[in-house]
Amino acid sequence: MTASNQTPKGIGKQARLSAQPVLRSLCSMLPALFIIPFALSTTPAHAAKTAPLPADLGGRYECKGQDKAEGPYDGVVELEKVPAQSTKEYTAYRFKLTVPGFGEYPGHASAKGADMAIYFANTDQKDKDYGTGLARFDMSSKGVLKFTKFYYQPEYKGGN
Repeated sequence: MTASNQTPKGIGKQARLSAQPVLRSLCSMLPALFIIPFALSTTPAHAAKTAPLPADLGGRYECKGQDKAEGPYDGVVELEKVPAQSTKEYTAYRFKLTVPGFGEYPGHASAKGADMAIYFANTDQKDKDYGTGLARFDMSSKGVLKFTKFYYQPEYKGGN
């Protein structure tokens, strides 16, 4: 599963990090907090450019997602920068997705610019509920941080 996340497991999941309709997964940044779920809106090439991303993508994200095996879900993602393991070009994070009814998915992430690789695993491993995701962050012209995420779970329910 993933931010907006979690517990919904599956291959090909996406989430959105904005207050727009849910695609595969949607997350929005909360005032004074951060939003993490996956999903990214596409913008025509002629549209106005988006604001630059912050150096630290950490924060709290509220998400809505669509898992291939589990269906729709809501979740909260928390990202915390690990300064001791980060450089000017690369950033390390602690990751945790909490999905009501499925549990917590702690993990870790590495980012370079707008791209982030994420590993996560449910604390209850009876179903081998773990996986790896790739997220791409974007900042809307209104200052809303969002990202799209795809994840793969090789053993959950036979591969999801």
